[in-house]
Amino acid sequence: MEDLKEKIEKNHRLYRALLLTVAMIISALLYNIILLPMNLVAGGTSSIATITKYLYNIDPALMVLLINIACIIISFMYLGEERTTGTILACLAYPLLIKLTSPLVQYINFDISDALLMALLSGIIGGFSSGLMYRSGYSMGGLPIINQILYEKFRIPIVKTSMVMNGTIILIGSLFFGTTNALYALIYLYINNLVVDKVLLGISNNKAFYIITEKDEEVKKYIIKDLNHTITTFEVKGGFLENKKRVMLAVIPSREYYKVTEGIKAIDDEAFFVVTDAYQVEGAK
Repeated sequence: MEDLKEKIEKNHRLYRALLLTVAMIISALLYNIILLPMNLVAGGTSSIATITKYLYNIDPALMVLLINIACIIISFMYLGEERTTGTILACLAYPLLIKLTSPLVQYINFDISDALLMALLSGIIGGFSSGLMYRSGYSMGGLPIINQILYEKFRIPIVKTSMVMNGTIILIGSLFFGTTNALYALIYLYINNLVVDKVLLGISNNKAFYIITEKDEEVKKYIIKDLNHTITTFEVKGGFLENKKRVMLAVIPSREYYKVTEGIKAIDDEAFFVVTDAYQVEGAK
């Protein structure tokens, strides 16, 4: 039987490749039109290219290509052929797109004098682009390859190495472009991460309530009869005393969040409940 992972990889391959292509085009345009003219250094290979462009007037597309080729070689050495092959095309295509989209700057003219507005706008566009890339299941390669190798060989968490690497690049950038520029870069990264989550998970229109209460019948009646929502109950066992309790699960529209929380507190002020975002709800009637 074909492995489930292989089936998932084969399904929608063309769609995923299209997502990656769109993400790279958006990223290349963003870099040429806003990030490079602003000298906004926010981490990654393109930010290194911004610094070398400023210092030595090296073509950013060429610098990104050289860094990506070096990362591909290192990946072959430490991660192997199979895991490296999937990133080669994107590693080579991205700098090519930077080069091809660079002439568009003369036709798409942004007023970058308002640096804060540009940082916010760039964060939104960059986050959308990154979100599409992650949804494609592919990677544009580059410095994340180094993070992956450090995790594989030394078990250093990718989040930590990514923070250190990008933080170092931002710090170096601040030496040439100023501290204020680095602060705009941090704003860009913050907005970028927020938008990535929204693209990957969507906007949560529902809340999932997990409720434990001694007055479960009254709470159940309130949610079903008064609010017209279904509820599911299941038994759990406590980890310390190992006593069995009943947990109620209800998925409620976000607009009724306070109706539920205030109702539960009014029925049982000692009730224990946890609320999480529910991004996808299917099958319930």
